[in-house]
Amino acid sequence: MKIGHVALSSPFVVAPMAGMTDTAFRRLVKRQGGCGLVVTEMVSSEGLVRGIDRTLEYAEYTEEERPVSIQIFGGDPAKMAAAAQIVEGMGADIVDVNMGCPVPKIARHSAGCSLMREPEQAAAIIDAMARAVKIPVTVKMRAGWNDRARNAPELARRMQDAGAAAVAIHGRTAEQSYSGSADWDLVERVAADLSVPVLGSGDCIEPAHVVERLHRGVSGVLVGRGVLRNPWILAQASDLAAGVPPRDITREERGTFLYDYLELLLSERVNEQEGFRHVAPGTAAPGAGRVLSDPAGVARGRERWVINKIRALSTWYSKGFDGGSHFRARVNRAASLAELREIIDEFFFAAAVSTTN
Repeated sequence: MKIGHVALSSPFVVAPMAGMTDTAFRRLVKRQGGCGLVVTEMVSSEGLVRGIDRTLEYAEYTEEERPVSIQIFGGDPAKMAAAAQIVEGMGADIVDVNMGCPVPKIARHSAGCSLMREPEQAAAIIDAMARAVKIPVTVKMRAGWNDRARNAPELARRMQDAGAAAVAIHGRTAEQSYSGSADWDLVERVAADLSVPVLGSGDCIEPAHVVERLHRGVSGVLVGRGVLRNPWILAQASDLAAGVPPRDITREERGTFLYDYLELLLSERVNEQEGFRHVAPGTAAPGAGRVLSDPAGVARGRERWVINKIRALSTWYSKGFDGGSHFRARVNRAASLAELREIIDEFFFAAAVSTTN
């Protein structure tokens, strides 16, 4: 598959998820194989243009992640075009527009999914961006605002006509949020109508789901929550698509992934070669690698941030495991990295040994 001039080695994509798909997580998923594209967490166009928003770090990516798309949100065509130019200047391969976020604090500012209720404004944004940059401009939207306004087929056509190089459809409405089921029949209709690549998203929890959705006429599949539960899902889907059994992932491998994620978070910006990390203009380099704790050993500063990241991932990562709820409860109570490592070790490594004896 190609998006504009950008060739993807796989049609399977890591969907952007705010607070979850940071550069460390994306790198680790990419290392497992089967991933053709990663998309950053969404970043404010206002923040990019003004260079003062703390969310600028969401636009960071590393060379290891290529090809990479930076997703931006906003409702003003001029600012979105200027933000797209910044994204292009950062060296990103693709700039993506969020027209699917249902969160009120985003939608109420004529951004995210609220743009689906303003087709002319949405088209003006894509037109301005496509004229401003040479990299492909893509759009991620939902089925519609609610069941009475499932306008993705019409809006997707307008986005293509305005200059979008690809369109991704999450088969739920904004009103559904993440409840109910994704409407893949609607996604399939959009794919049949457009000449640019159409990617689908929604309810891909198992590798077989990903491959089955690819047979619905789409060019690619974005996987969100399924990747949080199983970072190997894209690699396993690639195995299935190639006609071979999906690789088995051991409990120890899952534990190692968490350890690797923890270490990448701790070591961000430390001893990285020049040009490896791409950051937005105005992004201040944090005190990366500093592990701060009080005399009692309770996590502070960056250590606390890392623990919170592991907590967020563990909510999804341990689902389906015997004792998963107990593991999550222990992680949520962890007061230090040493305690967190002990919990991971007991759940993934000691438990794996006990089951083989």
